[in-house]
Amino acid sequence: MKNVLFFLVICSCLVTVSAQVAPEQLLRQLIDQDAAFQRQEYDHPDRSFPSTTVADEQRRLANYRQTLSQLSQINPAQLQEEDQINLDLFRFVIEDRIAEIEFEAYLVPLNAEGGWFTDFILQASRQQFNSEEAARKYIKKLYDFKTYAAEQIRLMEIGLSKGRTAPFDILRGREDIVSPALNTRFSDNPFYKPFTQLPVSWPSALREELQAEARKAITERVIPAYRQFQEFWTKQYIPGAVRAPGISAQPRGRAYYEQRVRYFTTLQMTPEEVFETGVREVARIKAEMDDVLRELRYTGSFEKFLEFLRTDPQFYAATPRDLLREASYYAKKIDGKLPQYFGKLPRNPYGVSPVPELLAPTYTSGRYSPGNADNQRAGFYWVNTYNLPARPLYALPALTLHEAVPGHHLQITLAQELDELLPLRRQTYLSAFGEGWALYCEWLGKEMGIYETLYEQFGRLTYEMWRACRLVVDPGIHVKGWSRQQAIDFMVSNTALSLHECTTEVDRYIGWPGQAVSYKIGELKIRTLRTQAEQVLGSKFDIRAFHDLVLSKGSVPLFTLEKMVSDWIAELNSK
Repeated sequence: MKNVLFFLVICSCLVTVSAQVAPEQLLRQLIDQDAAFQRQEYDHPDRSFPSTTVADEQRRLANYRQTLSQLSQINPAQLQEEDQINLDLFRFVIEDRIAEIEFEAYLVPLNAEGGWFTDFILQASRQQFNSEEAARKYIKKLYDFKTYAAEQIRLMEIGLSKGRTAPFDILRGREDIVSPALNTRFSDNPFYKPFTQLPVSWPSALREELQAEARKAITERVIPAYRQFQEFWTKQYIPGAVRAPGISAQPRGRAYYEQRVRYFTTLQMTPEEVFETGVREVARIKAEMDDVLRELRYTGSFEKFLEFLRTDPQFYAATPRDLLREASYYAKKIDGKLPQYFGKLPRNPYGVSPVPELLAPTYTSGRYSPGNADNQRAGFYWVNTYNLPARPLYALPALTLHEAVPGHHLQITLAQELDELLPLRRQTYLSAFGEGWALYCEWLGKEMGIYETLYEQFGRLTYEMWRACRLVVDPGIHVKGWSRQQAIDFMVSNTALSLHECTTEVDRYIGWPGQAVSYKIGELKIRTLRTQAEQVLGSKFDIRAFHDLVLSKGSVPLFTLEKMVSDWIAELNSK
């Protein structure tokens, strides 16, 4: 009843404010009301998990439609620049939330890397307590998980009945994905681990009490919930999953994929336009790769060269520690170059650490894990030390530029530290902007002098080729009827990625339609905007000022970035 009353209050506010306030005030009220709605739905003080029934999703849909209706009454021309950007981003976010619910994406709460069931295990592995209140809140979460799991399983059951599932190709072989959560020996159960690390300064009686409560919650709620999921997962969901890898084979799949392409590019691009862009980029990058081979005086075939890169021991670390040392070397080398290319740098630092064991077997070569200075947590550049023969050293410079600096750590942390911006702007992450920026940073590494050998230059090109291949493979799978093996073969024949990486990448594209196209489209847009600025401004162009501008507003749609750069060029040209 409390949720219904809150929803009615929100709606009544939305219906009445537009006639009473100025456009900028209406926009701020709508943003604030949405933030309150999100807190009520997803960060409620009395509830550990959001309610995830179909009825809840329809209630949220009604709220977002009402918000969008109110936003349509705001004339952007009547807003100052900052509020124009706020409007662009907020409307974009609301439109996507509506589309996701209308296409029933909530019936598939997972992808190739996992879902709600692995997320909770991963959260447990990171959990630390700095107060008794935090520990008790976590214990409540353990108790509440069984209800949340039952709701998620019910959504997946409905998805099965409608032919709306994760594709079978990314599920087979992953029957034991939640086995750590089923461990009845507490010393090995991930949910009990935080209680083995309680602060020694706490009274022993309190520590023992909290540990006893945690064991009870895990025994009575968490393990039974995961047993129920394991039974459903292995006996119903995986056997009943849709066999075709492409989303177009599922109900309204083609229309859904078109919407995901628009969302992940933040542009009005069609799947066919993405595919054609990819074909052109693959051809261009292949020519640059051939130039490197000529510089190396390599006379064999391209396929033989790729085989050489995939198999020669000189290109691979002998131990996980060796790989982490190499990654750390490049991270610090780049750190020393940053002041030449950026006027503003973040306050919060980052570290280098391995990808968590739970995720590593199906994870990419590296990832950025954001920090939070308010919570005394640095960012982390995760390096995958699982299966070392699949982690080539010649790709590490590009990977580090992308995941650490000046890629994700710099962009995300600077956004977090833009205290003058609304939380919406500081916290929203758009893939076309964030991933496009990170891929641009791989290219920028040439200018920064990061690549030391021709093999590392080839590594950068193979990473760029990897992202260009995504523009071909992703729509190939989802709208052109490509098989999983056809997509893997295309990746293997055009990149120097290992077979393992090609396979995990294709599975990622199968399970996350559209996301993979954001990288290359975003990078191409940023490079195009830089070229335009250089050509128009000439001697007035300053690379540090350009980079600071791009990162000055948080994560923004590419159409907003285009306007920002255009206005900046016009302003400098007028001086």
